[in-house]
Amino acid sequence: MLSGLDPSGGAGIQADIQAITSLGAHPLPLLSCLTVQDTSNVEGAEAVAPELIRRQLACLAHDVPIHAVKTGALGNAEVVEVLMEFLDSHPQLPVIVDPVIKAAGGGELADEQLIKAMKTRLFPRAEMITPNGEELALLGGSDDSATAAGNLMRGGCESVLATGGHGTGIHIINTLYNHAPEPMVWEVERVGSNEYHGTGCTLAAAISAGRACGLSPRAAISQAQNYVHRTLLHALQVGKGQLVPDRGILWER
Repeated sequence: MLSGLDPSGGAGIQADIQAITSLGAHPLPLLSCLTVQDTSNVEGAEAVAPELIRRQLACLAHDVPIHAVKTGALGNAEVVEVLMEFLDSHPQLPVIVDPVIKAAGGGELADEQLIKAMKTRLFPRAEMITPNGEELALLGGSDDSATAAGNLMRGGCESVLATGGHGTGIHIINTLYNHAPEPMVWEVERVGSNEYHGTGCTLAAAISAGRACGLSPRAAISQAQNYVHRTLLHALQVGKGQLVPDRGILWER
């Protein structure tokens, strides 16, 4: 996976490592950016040198079989280009994209150039993108989820999993839009009324773990949702801000 470092340990690459490990896959973590962040918000971010990421990808690909790719906060457009070079030479890999734009507290994690690079270069290569409601509206140009997802698919996305964790109501409604006649909908019981730090990272990483282990996209989504639900049942009060999913729970496979 290629994700940012959250020094609070709530989101980013640590969330990816914990979720992927819990679900029986082995993570290969590459840092895309460093952040100044706590459990409440992001105060700043700095991208890792793209050439270093290029070298890391080449080194890993020479040594380790890779079965899926997950991305989170990417730092800048140059990092996207390096990743695309790698993906172009590995066309069989499923790619799960968590299109991180802002932290839950509102801190910016992507500028206009990065958003454009994701939409024009990365999204058409992704098997699935997993935006929350705010990200979907911004990326798809509409407050209506179906319209926004349709716009993204017309731009090249294979599928869009619109996540509902930031909504209200007793259930979280996640909707998978692809080129089927009707979207597929999951309802997951909402845990408490709290905001959680790192659930989007956890969900996308868990989906990528399922795909790496051979599950179909839909089966991977179902497993990932059940896993995230369990992490929230045991959420941790790490700092003064949002609760953090307990990704160290034992997962029965």
